[in-house]
Amino acid sequence: MDVVDSAIDPLREFAKDSMRLVKRCHKPDRKEFSKVAIRTSIGFVVMGFVGFFVKLIFIPINNIIVGSV
Repeated sequence: MDVVDSAIDPLREFAKDSMRLVKRCHKPDRKEFSKVAIRTSIGFVVMGFVGFFVKLIFIPINNIIVGSV
């Protein structure tokens, strides 16, 4: 039975921890949701600008390297 218990105990602990997590979770209210949505959209915009400027810098550098061959 020790082999069976050693295989089932981690699964039982995982199920118990998962149920505890689900019970603690709550649906965000409108204010919390809008904060998360605004911060996520700001992150998308910032990462978009970073990618745009990196591409803007490396296109001329790439043309110089490829054009010199």
